[in-house]
Amino acid sequence: MGNAVIQTEVAVVGAGPGGYVAAIRAAQLGKKVLVVERANLGGVCLNVGCIPSKAMIAAGNLMEKIRGASKIGIHVDGMSLKIEELVAWKAGIVDRLTGGIGVLFKNHKIEHLAGKARLAGPGKLLVETEKGTQEVHYQDVILATGSRPIEIPGFDFDEDNVWSSTGALAPKKIPGSVLVIGAGYIGLELGFFYRKIGAEVIVVEMTDSVLPGQDPELSKVVARSLKKKKVKVHLETKALGYKKGKKGLAVEIEKKGKKETIEVDQILSCVGRRPNTEDLGLETVGLATDRGFLNVDAQRRTGADHVYAIGDIVGQPMLAHKASHEGLVAAAAISGDNSVIYDPVAVPAVIFTDPEVASVGLTEGQAKEAGYDPIVGKFPFAASGRAMSLNETEGFTKVVSDRNTDVVLGVHMVGPEVSELIAEATLALEMGATTEDLASTIHAHPTLPETVMEAAEAVHGMAVHIYQPPTAKKPVPA
Repeated sequence: MGNAVIQTEVAVVGAGPGGYVAAIRAAQLGKKVLVVERANLGGVCLNVGCIPSKAMIAAGNLMEKIRGASKIGIHVDGMSLKIEELVAWKAGIVDRLTGGIGVLFKNHKIEHLAGKARLAGPGKLLVETEKGTQEVHYQDVILATGSRPIEIPGFDFDEDNVWSSTGALAPKKIPGSVLVIGAGYIGLELGFFYRKIGAEVIVVEMTDSVLPGQDPELSKVVARSLKKKKVKVHLETKALGYKKGKKGLAVEIEKKGKKETIEVDQILSCVGRRPNTEDLGLETVGLATDRGFLNVDAQRRTGADHVYAIGDIVGQPMLAHKASHEGLVAAAAISGDNSVIYDPVAVPAVIFTDPEVASVGLTEGQAKEAGYDPIVGKFPFAASGRAMSLNETEGFTKVVSDRNTDVVLGVHMVGPEVSELIAEATLALEMGATTEDLASTIHAHPTLPETVMEAAEAVHGMAVHIYQPPTAKKPVPA
């Protein structure tokens, strides 16, 4: 390649779930595409995030099911976990997926340049590669540089004593005890995993609930599950720092002015993520960030001509599937299709705790704040024949609708496999469905999605498989 300038129509900076999807779609639409990625194809999600974490979590869930199998007459003796084999299996999944992206790039004639890119004025990128600086000229560029874990004072990531989520997904051994800082979705997903494979787990959270920001009813179910699994949770508590001692790590925490020390083998810090927008050369094209994020329009255009941005760097929700959708929108815009815009009714969110949590649209409280007159229907998994047959009956499905129009405003779930069930709810919101639409749709039996149908019926006091007194019956708007 030498130092000859590379010419391309579309340059994509970052090959995570936003960047690689945008690149493939742009190529499908006939564009010549170059992708710059400084690490591995697939970004955080495929390499050290969504995919490997769910593989590890699945293994932990399987171990717990085996332990509880005696309840249904299956007795297993002598189960053990070889952590190095689990990590190798997880790595194999990652390799297959990232390799698959490489094959797709090859099939679509997308050029991949390994290195760190920086804008160097309109239409130009400078890429630091192993062979030196490479100049790239583009007609349009899509910035998809993602985010990274936030470090807090006293807990710098060394991936030895203090893990980020990345270190937690490649353990060399199973720690006897783990202190998790942060009871958000990443901290609790990994906390549940380590508890299931045998570690003692302690969670420290600054707010007054686990999964802050989620529907409080969902969070309460997860909190009960943590207690049942003997996970200690310290709410409204701050982690101050740690010292290495003879027996492990002495972590100092503070709650309501009182300090105490907890001794553990491992620390895992999961307090959020920050966008990767530093050192991108944004100033060379006249761009500035707002609290680290870039502002974009409905087609993901920034304030600079021919510069687009997608994914975590353009703000919440910082989710892989949102980034992928934005990538499709940006590619369409570059190809001249102004009919495709980023305008979802709602973006679903799933959390792989135990039980799982899934949510899309407005909560009852948010609906009131938005000026609606919300009405709610709930159906418990304890009344689902399919949930009983799975021996997983914790939780419920909740439908929030507008009393005046019957339109579904939100669906919130906690229970078995709700990460899969939320798709129906998301489609319902996107299509402007009513609770009557959900209730009158025939659902296969026996299945977990029947809980969505029954929760929709429950909105009007008409659920069949739970008792609702006659006073609960409410008319369906015409």
